[in-house]
Amino acid sequence: MAKHAKTLSGFTPYSHMAARAADAASLLAGGGLAYLYRFGSMGDMLERYQWMMLSGMLLGLLIFSSCGIYRSWRGAVRVELVVRIAQGVVILGAMILTYLYFTKTGALFSRTWLSLWLSSAFALCVSIRTIAYPILNRIRSQGRNRKKVILVGDLDSCQTALRHVRQQPSAGFDIVSVRLMDTAGCAALGVPDCRAFNIEVDRELRSDEIWVCLPLSRGQAVDQILKQLGHCIGNIRYLPDMQGLRLLNHDISTVAGLYLLDMSCSPMSGSSRFIKLLEDKLLAGLALVVLSPLMLSIALAVKLTSRGPVFYRQQRMSWNGESFQMLKFRTMPVDAEKHGVRWGGAKTKKTTSIGRFLRRSSLDELPQLLNVIRGDMSLVGPRPERPVFVDRFKQEIPGYMRKHMVHAGITGWAQVHGWRGDTDLKARIEHDLWYIDNWSVWLDLKIMFLTMWRGLFHPHAH
Repeated sequence: MAKHAKTLSGFTPYSHMAARAADAASLLAGGGLAYLYRFGSMGDMLERYQWMMLSGMLLGLLIFSSCGIYRSWRGAVRVELVVRIAQGVVILGAMILTYLYFTKTGALFSRTWLSLWLSSAFALCVSIRTIAYPILNRIRSQGRNRKKVILVGDLDSCQTALRHVRQQPSAGFDIVSVRLMDTAGCAALGVPDCRAFNIEVDRELRSDEIWVCLPLSRGQAVDQILKQLGHCIGNIRYLPDMQGLRLLNHDISTVAGLYLLDMSCSPMSGSSRFIKLLEDKLLAGLALVVLSPLMLSIALAVKLTSRGPVFYRQQRMSWNGESFQMLKFRTMPVDAEKHGVRWGGAKTKKTTSIGRFLRRSSLDELPQLLNVIRGDMSLVGPRPERPVFVDRFKQEIPGYMRKHMVHAGITGWAQVHGWRGDTDLKARIEHDLWYIDNWSVWLDLKIMFLTMWRGLFHPHAH
């Protein structure tokens, strides 16, 4: 804890006001810069553009607020904030376009200006925060603008909370006191004020934050403590000890008036699912157009060099455990699997004269762009496996079935890190689950870039 740590009680409301003011300035400045670029001067700006910018600024602040942009981001992952700002700008643009369409005033405004306005406003909103947050982190690290926290719980859970808070001083939290269910471990915590939780004495604890730290298995004790803290002033939060659980996209959901703790959920829901679908359809369609001459050449080569069909169809498992027919350019003789299929051993499998090259270059995977267009697969995601091997691996590898919480992909986080072909399945699944837990459009674009940058040829591709 910082030596001169203190809490400035009025800082948080002022910081939120500053964020709103910065966003208002960004929306206005973005419109002005777009007008200057489009028309060459702002001196004679048309009145209708001025009114549009002012109206858009006011509407944008309301939309940003509804998107949760102005909540506290102290110690939180800021990538989510950027995503929410992007969502707010997209909603603002959609509402402006809807207004222009129904009022039939679209011809009065430059489409180039509108696009540049929204893009510039987004860039400015993000840029201001990119500059501001490191400054805030530095201020907090120096002992200012911090929040005092009291921990209430068992030794292990409180130790976990203490360790994480101390490792991130820029988050702005100071553990000033601990109330344990059993005081036997107070000496190990290194907190000056550590004592047993007393119902009568601690009924009116005063602090900026009170964190109840107990595992999920002690839900009844959590309920009792929350009731006993009913007279406390300050934010009361429950910090469940879930260190031993493998969580994916954990969050809080509200369903039918009930609060649900999301333990392991697919990131593909709501707007995320639509964005992923749009990404797949647009980029896969573009890739098919660009690569169609190459694919036609490969199809002709496969047909001329061996007997049998051009495509090899194989049943694979994708999202929610649903099976589909995955397409590849055929690289093996038609009777190569007459004695049954086996996992691995790609080097020993028979291939056609062109098949080995197609496998080494991964060009045999190109027909899966058609699977993406059909909705069976995604451009980026865990590689799919045959159901017969899924039944085997799910018994051997913890968390294996969670890879099916998203669509299977042509390439993925595991593949760009070399985990493909006859490599360790456990390491591959770890990479797949990391991808699911950290999914974003930017991560997809990074994986696609790495796939092209590192080349199609890979030592583990056979």
